[in-house]
Amino acid sequence: MSKEKVLVEVSARHAHLSDADLETLFGKGYKLTPKKDLSQPGQFACEEKVTIKGTRGELKLSVLGPTRKATQIELSLTDARSVGVKAMIRESGDIAGTNGIVVAGPCGEIEIKEGVIAAKRHIHMTPKDAEYYGVTNGQIVSVKVETDGRTTTFGDTVVRVSDSYALAMHIDTDEANAAAVSGTAMGEIIL
Repeated sequence: MSKEKVLVEVSARHAHLSDADLETLFGKGYKLTPKKDLSQPGQFACEEKVTIKGTRGELKLSVLGPTRKATQIELSLTDARSVGVKAMIRESGDIAGTNGIVVAGPCGEIEIKEGVIAAKRHIHMTPKDAEYYGVTNGQIVSVKVETDGRTTTFGDTVVRVSDSYALAMHIDTDEANAAAVSGTAMGEIIL
């Protein structure tokens, strides 16, 4: 494998919940139930699911843990259109000025005023990885993913660097379908 290859993972639609919203949706004192560890250290898929309610329909989403300071709904652009909400392309956590939506759980529902995004494609790296690949936090790169009949180069890919990350690129299901990626693939960073 060449120096420029990185693991590319598909990140399907999901919800991140704040502690307060978790209690409203699932009950006072409720704690998330880990189901499966994800590639990023400390992150996990949960047994819990929520339903989002847009102007045109509803979708059931898996909840990812741990809880966050603000509730965030990550959708593909196709998902967003299907339920009738506009999802802005943003980095995770950058929800200021985005659209809101109704989120329902078994014990109640909330209407978040902002937080619906289509996650900007990104590569998680440690500082050591960034040095190895010759990139910096926030740098925009392209990544070429070769698949049978659907080789695609993803531009506008942001590099995110932190000691708490593990090396992996994340794309949403629309992007994965465009490149015929099912599950994971390998990508070549183009500077």
